[in-house]
Amino acid sequence: MNINEISDYIVRRRKTLKISQRELAELSGVSLHSLSNLESGRGNPTLENLLKVADTLGVTITAGVNRI
Repeated sequence: MNINEISDYIVRRRKTLKISQRELAELSGVSLHSLSNLESGRGNPTLENLLKVADTLGVTITAGVNRI
């Protein structure tokens, strides 16, 4: 999953829950500016911010490992 797919998923989930960007920022403890950048696929979000937003949205982030 790339950053654009993650961004799109976050926006869809937030809208499904019917909360604004401002509300999600406040609930997750992530600045509105950082959340806006994350949702638009700009910037370089920290893992900490991704985890805070995911937790607030009730989703988990997992990493896959490719084996050679």
